[in-house]
Formats: sequence, C-alpha cells, structure tokens
Amino acid sequence: MPEDMVAGRNAVMEALKGSRSVNKIMVAKGSNEGSIKEIIAVAKEKGVNIMYMERSKIDSMARGIRHQGVLAQVAPVQYVELEDILQIARDKNEPPFILLLDELEDPHNLGALLRTADAAGVHGVLIPKRRSVPLSATVAKTSAGAVEYVPVARIGNMVQTIRRLKDEGLWVAAADMDGTDYYEADMTGPLLLIVGSEGHGVGRLVKEQCDFVVRIPMMGKINSLNASVAGSILMYEAMKQRIQRG
Repeated sequence: MPEDMVAGRNAVMEALKGSRSVNKIMVAKGSNEGSIKEIIAVAKEKGVNIMYMERSKIDSMARGIRHQGVLAQVAPVQYVELEDILQIARDKNEPPFILLLDELEDPHNLGALLRTADAAGVHGVLIPKRRSVPLSATVAKTSAGAVEYVPVARIGNMVQTIRRLKDEGLWVAAADMDGTDYYEADMTGPLLLIVGSEGHGVGRLVKEQCDFVVRIPMMGKINSLNASVAGSILMYEAMKQRIQRG
C-alpha cells in the first residue's frame, strides 16, 4: 500500500484526530455503521473530502491490508494557514511572494513547482481544497525534499482568498497567453502569482480578479508549456527582478 495511505477504522480515526493532515478519506459504499459514522462525522467537521467507493476498489487500493471499509490519504507534511505564509514574509522583511495553483491535477507538476518555489524564494504555495492535487508521497518525491521547506496552505474559495491578499497589499498576476510578455511586467513588489491547470489554464472568475496577466512568448508550433515549466520561468523572472531591485 502507498506510504501516504492509512487503512482501518482505528488508524483512520487516529489520523483524523491527530496532528497529521488528511487529504481525503475513502469509504466503501454501504459501510455506514458504528465507528464508520463517527469517522465520517469527524471528517466532515474538519472539512476533509469524503469519497464513497465500491468495496472492490477499496480492496484494490489496500493491497491486502485489512481496511474495514475505510482508507485515508495523508499528507507527508502538515499544511499551514495563509496567515502563516504572510508572517514568514514579514519575519524576513520581504515583500510577500506567493504562488497559487488553480486546480493543478498532476502530482509531478506540483512537486516540480515546489522544488522551484524553494529555489526562487517563494514564501508559500496555495492549493484549493477541492479539484486540486494534494500533497502526497509522489509530490514529496518529485519535489526532491522541497516539500519539507516550502509551506503549503489549502484554501477554500479562491476568489475570496485573492481578494483578501489584495487587501494585504499584494498584486495579483496570472499566467495566460492573452497577457503581456512576462519580462515586461513589474514583479518586484508583494506578489501573488497564479498558474493554471494543465488542461484549462487559469479559470475565468480567477482571472477577472487579477491586476495583470503575463504570457510566455512561444516561437514554435506548440501553443503552451507544461504547467511546472511555465510556473518555474515566471518564478525565476520574479526572483531576478527582486535581486536587481535590491
């Protein structure tokens, strides 16, 4: 069984009640008696995503481990709060530099972006609680250890989060092909950089909240870059501008 999975009613309940961050729980359809009800109630109270699956699917995921109808996927590290990320920037006396990933789906892309975020001086990364890849063992491995150093916060409503960060003085930039060339944009101040999903890019409602949109010029026949590559280019541009500004 994958190292980020927990099987069995007692183990899942301990994960929910303990200090570990739980991404989601998976419950076998029809398993709603006794302690399963309590597990579901605690998961709902904590805002943990609950998925109901056929027992055969649970059996396959557990790979022979006795699961009693319930599995949990746990994060390799603790998630933080948005305020924690802002405080990190204050403690360093630096303008906040935050990366928001709009419904990214590939754990390898998330891991690669965390690795670059660590190298480029990003204070923290924001991911939606739903419709987004969570921190996992695959993400941790792909990040080459960066998951231990880059704070990640899970957020609910992205538009509300963007508005809050605007109130904190951050400028909001999204990566999209209908923007200005990225090297012509000023990314030296307090910045929230938004990178969209692999298939759909940045959502319309999110883009409407942005102060400016930046694009990466494309000279070939392919009209887009991998999300982690695009995000890395933009993070390094912001880092370069900040260094030059001194």
